[in-house]
Amino acid sequence: MRTELVSEPGNPGRPNEDFASVALPASGQGGALVVLDGVTPPSDGGGCLHSVPWFTARLGGALTELTVSLPDVPPPGLLSRGIARTAESHASTCDLSHPRTPQATVVLARWSPDSVDCLVLSDSVLLVESPDGTVTAVRDDRLDRLPRSALSSHTVVDTTLRNKEGGFFTAAADPAVSSRAVTASLPRDRVRALTALTDGATRWVERFGEGDWADCVAVIREEGARGLVRRVRALERERPLGGKAHDDATVVHVELPPAG
Repeated sequence: MRTELVSEPGNPGRPNEDFASVALPASGQGGALVVLDGVTPPSDGGGCLHSVPWFTARLGGALTELTVSLPDVPPPGLLSRGIARTAESHASTCDLSHPRTPQATVVLARWSPDSVDCLVLSDSVLLVESPDGTVTAVRDDRLDRLPRSALSSHTVVDTTLRNKEGGFFTAAADPAVSSRAVTASLPRDRVRALTALTDGATRWVERFGEGDWADCVAVIREEGARGLVRRVRALERERPLGGKAHDDATVVHVELPPAG
């Protein structure tokens, strides 16, 4: 079994707001991965005393533990419990009703000898590679379906779209958002590898158009997770993007052992 995890801040002078983990239970049966991309708050804050890295570490740590300790709980239930646990840890000190209370995108995958269960919330991506090499992206495309004009300012997004019907959803302080996640469940023998990427890494496909998802997995297989991030950074220097010139980039790649 091969696992790789790379997480690189977009700006070395700022903390990385992503979180990533791979967990292999002591039983030797199955495993799990968790990837979060923290949402950078506006300069005037988000009603919370804590930083985004604090939040992603708390939520990511909770999800990692819950995913391996509660094998019979489906992914939405795990996300709901993780959000509730994290919210409880700072509800007495922070305004969790603020639209920019710390929040994150979520990718969660858990595999057992029989199945692979997946969950994606917001714009991070999970790539599922089958034994024949076909790559399928598990994505929450709500943000993609919104007109660019609707994303014209933080104020408009926060008041009309963020964690609202007809907009998009992230993991913040409301456990009920878990029901909005995109989920998938596959027989274990239909999955050869899993790759989770935050949007700082998906830029290679989605922003720069250097290849499709199968090409992306091929780069990781040949050059490693760091190779994909290295390619993204080179493209960001050669072809500057509007908005964030560089973003935190996280790649977790897991090649599962043969089923059976």
